[in-house]
Amino acid sequence: MAKKSGFINTSIARKVAMALSALFLMVFLVQHFTINFTSVVSPETFNELSHFMGTNPVVQFLLQPVLMFGVVFHFVMGFILTIRNRKARPVKYAKYNGAAHSSWTSRNMIFSGLFLLFFLGFHFNDFWVPAMLYKYIEVNPEDPNRYYTELLHMFENPWRTGVYVLSFVFLSLHLLHGFQSSFQSMGWNHPKYTPIVEKLGKFYAIFIPAGFIFIALFHYINHL
Repeated sequence: MAKKSGFINTSIARKVAMALSALFLMVFLVQHFTINFTSVVSPETFNELSHFMGTNPVVQFLLQPVLMFGVVFHFVMGFILTIRNRKARPVKYAKYNGAAHSSWTSRNMIFSGLFLLFFLGFHFNDFWVPAMLYKYIEVNPEDPNRYYTELLHMFENPWRTGVYVLSFVFLSLHLLHGFQSSFQSMGWNHPKYTPIVEKLGKFYAIFIPAGFIFIALFHYINHL
């Protein structure tokens, strides 16, 4: 019994850690979206904010490594939980009808997560790797006005723009289940407030990815 209790406690701890990393990344998405949206309304503001984020030592050497760790931790923990849940499922004794017990988004979190993992590599190769080469390999003098031009260049290519749009669709699907699931894993269930969290989660899962899609299409269309 003690062994089973320890397994349950460990499983709960993993789910809580997964939820915390998800909430952390969702806060980051809001910040990332806010900065990127300024590229639509004010290129000067976008350059200023991007320059601050790209040169501030606290952001570069403290927050950026924490963010990278959070991303890696979230995906690794997601895969671990998925594998353990499938091993614990009594498929040998009865056929499990997932469609009768859960939504499509919850059953396919692993697939949307894998696509998002691919997108993160794609996105890092587009922006983070060139920035590191620019600053630390080529050692170019910092140009505070280069960020907006680099952003426009990225969205001139229709294939690259299409990958971004599709990726944010998958992000929306991932968030539709992930937002509410994170709060449930934290034990924040209440008859009065849970419906509010559900509505907030749906709004977030649609609004933030749609906003990123709008930014990508806006810059692509403006350069046709």
